[in-house]
Amino acid sequence: MAMKILSVCVSQLALLFLLLNLANGQGLKLGFYNKICPQAEQIIQKTIARYVLRAPTLAAPLLRMHFHDCFVRGCDASLLLNSTKGNTAEKDHPSNLSLRGFYIFDAVKEAVEKVCPGVVSCADIVALAARDAVSLIHGPTWDVPTGRRDGRVSKISDILSNSPSPFMNITQLKQMFSAKGLDSKDLAVLSGGHTIGNSHCTGFSYRIYSFTGKGDTDPALDSKYIPKLKAKCKPGDTTTLVEMDPGSFRTFDTHYYSLIQKRRGLFVSDSALLNDPVTNAYITTAVASPATFFKDFAASMVKMGKVGVLTGNAGEIRKVCYKIN
Repeated sequence: MAMKILSVCVSQLALLFLLLNLANGQGLKLGFYNKICPQAEQIIQKTIARYVLRAPTLAAPLLRMHFHDCFVRGCDASLLLNSTKGNTAEKDHPSNLSLRGFYIFDAVKEAVEKVCPGVVSCADIVALAARDAVSLIHGPTWDVPTGRRDGRVSKISDILSNSPSPFMNITQLKQMFSAKGLDSKDLAVLSGGHTIGNSHCTGFSYRIYSFTGKGDTDPALDSKYIPKLKAKCKPGDTTTLVEMDPGSFRTFDTHYYSLIQKRRGLFVSDSALLNDPVTNAYITTAVASPATFFKDFAASMVKMGKVGVLTGNAGEIRKVCYKIN
């Protein structure tokens, strides 16, 4: 009887340690591939450079991919999985349809598979690609702990309750980030990723045409900025792209925070940063010290990259990134 109780306790402890491991990113380490595939990070960087240096605007979606992936089921490359006959995957959710560059991960995976078959995970490729893409456009760089494994599940139904949206207020955003082990500073810092990239009009047009459903505009948005946005986005426009950081959307800098100070953040989620003492204060810090923002962005990216990771024997190492083995 005592042995049976002991066995149950051991099993429960093993489960607890597994959960803690998944939650805290334990099992990741710098240089994970140094012995088993020493060329891995160099191959990934070289392949990403081949695309981003030719088309710098690809840096923004590659960064967004890592963010979107980590918030849903953790950083397990579930975002890269294709839908199947019996399941609609994350990438086919409306919020992910604007993502582009999936073919880049296919190219990277093919390159590393030629050298080290069955060794490098798609999840690590996503994390390293985000770092390399930002670095290539003269943004910050950071050391990426590796050792992630790939998830086998990707469900469109997981998006709504896990992924931050541009329509969220500050309370919703803080709750969403807190659920992933990220604090208010991380929220302010990672929002700075909006310094690069574009948005479809559908991400913000209601702010300029019918904020409360009565043909009004969002009072949190600079009234002098609204005519400029209306000139770019007509009612019902679903195809036009608008710069998230006008005049600086190809450059990784702190101009995004200057726009928020002027009440010209494109999304409700951008304007929301003014409504919390921590996030509001960080806006001032970032504008005053770009170097501080670069350092903080690197730290928050490392922290985010550990959310819900699969390590050890969990998950798998996919042969191709768009389907499970």
